[in-house]
Amino acid sequence: MTDYVLSEDTRAKYRKISTASLATALYKRGLRNQFIQNVVPVAPKPVTMVGQAFTLRYIPAREDRNEITVFRNADHPQRVAIETCPPGHVLVMDSRKDARAASAGSILVTRLAMRGAAGLVSDGGFRDAEGIGKLDMPCYHQRPSAPTNLTLHEALDINIPIACGDVAVFPGDVMVGDRDGVIVVPAHLAEELADECLGMESFEDFVLEQVLDGAAVIGLYPPTKEESLQKYQAWREKTGR
Repeated sequence: MTDYVLSEDTRAKYRKISTASLATALYKRGLRNQFIQNVVPVAPKPVTMVGQAFTLRYIPAREDRNEITVFRNADHPQRVAIETCPPGHVLVMDSRKDARAASAGSILVTRLAMRGAAGLVSDGGFRDAEGIGKLDMPCYHQRPSAPTNLTLHEALDINIPIACGDVAVFPGDVMVGDRDGVIVVPAHLAEELADECLGMESFEDFVLEQVLDGAAVIGLYPPTKEESLQKYQAWREKTGR
């Protein structure tokens, strides 16, 4: 879907950027629906999840197609997605926002982590969520769910455009996840947003320091007073930011 390749330099920039800053930058460009709804970390992680999207689409299960024996099929799309998601990518699952049955469990997710994936996102649920939460790899879902995916989901398509939490996700988009949740950065905007949002993070750190010192936000945030800009420039020179 895209020829864009996320470089390690740009990945490192995104690890310093919050989903809040990205949401604001995307809003400035008219993109108001990039934050995946009702998805939270299975367990908070000390690092920000960053990686390009590799997708899996589920459809509603039909009973005559989803007996437990389908897992014996070496071409089962759920298993194939786990084994083909490229290292450094984020596997994103369209589970139709239905957490009544699991999108995956700890064995498959552990295998995904062992293969070097950067993360996992589902707008449904995971079974064995406690075990998944202990992995170093960041994982996001709606809530824990014990029933096997076959109960309600049929894995069908791999690496096509999908919906996840009411957001369109195209293969190769950049997925960024922190403790607030997950945001989708269109691949064609990835480079410019990385640089822009690093500057936003720097300015907001300065503003927070000013507020903690008793400054009022009017004229400071946004910096409509010249003295605020001058103070920010002096702060940057002092901190190297």
